[in-house]
Amino acid sequence: MFRTALRNVFAHRTRLLMTACAVLLGVTFITGSLVYGDSLSRASAARATDGYERIAVDVAADTAPANGGRPGTLGARTVATLAELPGVAAAAGRVDGFAAVADRDGKPVGHGTSARGGNFAPGTDGKDPAYRFTQGSGPAGNDTIALDEATATSGGYRTGDTVRVGTGKSAASYTLSGIFRTDGTKLPSGGSLTLFTNATAQRLFLQPGRYQHVELTATPGTDVPQLLSRVEAALPQGTSAVTGARIAQIKANLATSDSGTMSQILLGFSAVALFVATFLISNTFTMLVARRTRELALMRAIGATRKQVRRILLAESLLVGALASVAGLAVGTGVAALLQTLFAPADAPAAPLVLTPGTVLVSLLVGTLLPMVAAWLPIRRAMAIPPVAALSAAEHTAPARVGSLRTGLSAALTLTGTAAVVYGALTTGKDARTVIGIGAALALTGTIGFIPLLSRPFTALFRPLLTRLSPVQGDLAARNTVRDPRRTGATAAALAIALTLASGLSVLGASATQYLDRATTHAFTADYQVKPAEGGPQLTPATAAPLKKLSGAVFSPLNQSTGYRLAGTNSVLTGVDPTTIGRLLRYDVVDGSLDRLADGQIAVADFKADKEGWHVGQTLPLERQNGRRGSVTIGAVYQADEQSDLMPSITAPDSLVARYDSAPSTYAVLVATDGGPSRAALAGVTHALGDNPALAVLDQAGIRAQDSGGIGDQLNVFYAMLSMALAIAALGIANTLAMSVLERRKEIGTLRALGLDRAGVTRMIRLEALLLGALGATLGTAMGIFLGWALGRTLQESVVGYELVLPWGRLAIGVLIALAGALAASLWPARRAAHVDLPTALTAR
Repeated sequence: MFRTALRNVFAHRTRLLMTACAVLLGVTFITGSLVYGDSLSRASAARATDGYERIAVDVAADTAPANGGRPGTLGARTVATLAELPGVAAAAGRVDGFAAVADRDGKPVGHGTSARGGNFAPGTDGKDPAYRFTQGSGPAGNDTIALDEATATSGGYRTGDTVRVGTGKSAASYTLSGIFRTDGTKLPSGGSLTLFTNATAQRLFLQPGRYQHVELTATPGTDVPQLLSRVEAALPQGTSAVTGARIAQIKANLATSDSGTMSQILLGFSAVALFVATFLISNTFTMLVARRTRELALMRAIGATRKQVRRILLAESLLVGALASVAGLAVGTGVAALLQTLFAPADAPAAPLVLTPGTVLVSLLVGTLLPMVAAWLPIRRAMAIPPVAALSAAEHTAPARVGSLRTGLSAALTLTGTAAVVYGALTTGKDARTVIGIGAALALTGTIGFIPLLSRPFTALFRPLLTRLSPVQGDLAARNTVRDPRRTGATAAALAIALTLASGLSVLGASATQYLDRATTHAFTADYQVKPAEGGPQLTPATAAPLKKLSGAVFSPLNQSTGYRLAGTNSVLTGVDPTTIGRLLRYDVVDGSLDRLADGQIAVADFKADKEGWHVGQTLPLERQNGRRGSVTIGAVYQADEQSDLMPSITAPDSLVARYDSAPSTYAVLVATDGGPSRAALAGVTHALGDNPALAVLDQAGIRAQDSGGIGDQLNVFYAMLSMALAIAALGIANTLAMSVLERRKEIGTLRALGLDRAGVTRMIRLEALLLGALGATLGTAMGIFLGWALGRTLQESVVGYELVLPWGRLAIGVLIALAGALAASLWPARRAAHVDLPTALTAR
């Protein structure tokens, strides 16, 4: 039986080519995902642990003191004591904090979350073992700094240049004394690192003579656990010690966890690609078995049992899957290498590809078993045909019938799934999205079963258009499309799945983007918003003080103060300038007047007032954690979104906040300039704030980009991943058409003999492909819009102002891509049909 299966595979290799390609693509995706994920995890772990082998023990002040006070620091005396311990080669006190470097155009270099500053701590030899200088030397004066190599290159700096650096306290210009390389203990991936002298770093980030932690280097041959014990015995209260190896292990675990998320996303899209491939494989074996009905019946007639014939066919699918899986494993490893080259950080250490036995086993098992599972139903259906009946006919098909069990089951799944989706969309609660997800799976499965029945009315709808464009070829294409509805349905289903996901993502992305855009443009009436650069330190009310010298400008800090209880309810107050806030934010007042802020009263967001039962004119008792007590009166209620980062839940005059809180945190400063936003106005605000790269000055476009830019980036990544499923669906169309051409050789030969030229045959096949593509794209787009609406409904309760947006342009592009893919898939089958040999075709059985 195995020899027979092997002979059949080689005999039908052309017909099985598309199946092998589908398996190859699916295995390539899953192998690439696993290999890239494992390689990324190892590279991330190597990056995170790079350099910790140099540190024997790290001593740090407790970041969360038991008494709840401020985090402690280490003094110079402690550093000196540790340096004198037996087995300690050197003790380097370290200081670090936020430091943003501006390029020559004044823009921050690198990622704000990883913009760090530290101290240069040379030993007796004048060198700091944590840094290897490629140009110049470490900073020697308080007006000098050193930069890491990547930051200096990005900023276009060389030694001797003047560099603008901003910290949490101020911005200043320094002379660049050197450029260095360092390891992962100091420089996060994609970040920047600025080295100051010891005194400058302590002044900027802590206080003179203090350190955050101390790195101990051991002498050769020192037992690190014993050294740790000696260090712990010498430590003052409020400090702790840990080995460098232990820190490296913790860092590696965190890095591996972060990279594992990307692997899971990739594997999710791999599952979609494999699911789509299942339809192609099942369709192929359905056509192959139907084509070989007489051959299989003859085997049965000469003594082969049903079990033996079934085993032969399953062995064929096993061989195809095994060969394609091996190829997919090799190609997937190459794809992982390409991804690693394209997306690895420039400063990441070189890391080899990681091909684990588990990856090999999973890829081969999935690629081998998938064709067998997909081929099971077609084989089972073929085995149900009696040999005598099979020998008397050329082909046996099972047309879709309205009253069949399959149709009834599909209807039940579709109705149940649709009802579940609608129920989840119209109800609230944490389980609503789970209900929608289950309902979507049921509805999608049911719709796939319905596609064979939908193909007839769909084709009838477009038939007049096809016959108008091409009377003969259009009519033939429409008839051929509905000749085998199940085959048509299985082919269109693969495309519909990919378009469902793409359309649903488009609807959600467009709706979320418009919500964020409207929230920004509606509430924000100022010209600029000043915020800390990403990852930067918190602003203070004093940050806005330099704006007073900006002619014609009005501004207001948003001073957030916590720890209040109003009428027994935990609350947060945001202090504003009552005289200018109405020019900077749009308050849609529903009751009272915003002018009451000038009288010392407060304004409350409607969601807060509704929740607590507050109203205008009500006086509320106020109590703060520091023991201060008083009362406030509500002067206005305004509309606001509970999820908004801009509109506060309680707006108070800054004088009221100052009465209870001497150090509120300023999360933004709003500025309106004379004459409105312009390049000159932006430069004026930036210059007034000290040209500080630690501060971000954003206009409305900048705020929109910051709030919604990530959505577009994520959608583009998801679209790229779904392209694999679209490619497999296109292969399915090509395969269906190719097999259809093979089955219709005699028919095509007859049409040629009656006068249909090669161009007419080509046009007929292409119109069939367009009908298949249009059916899958239409159903997929409709289901995607439905699911996008349902998921969007679950957001409307928590996100005030969220509305369904149909991105017709993006949806149309998706349909056009599907049609273009279908047309491209028809090129080879159309060419084969046009070049059918007439004598051979007319004598075909």
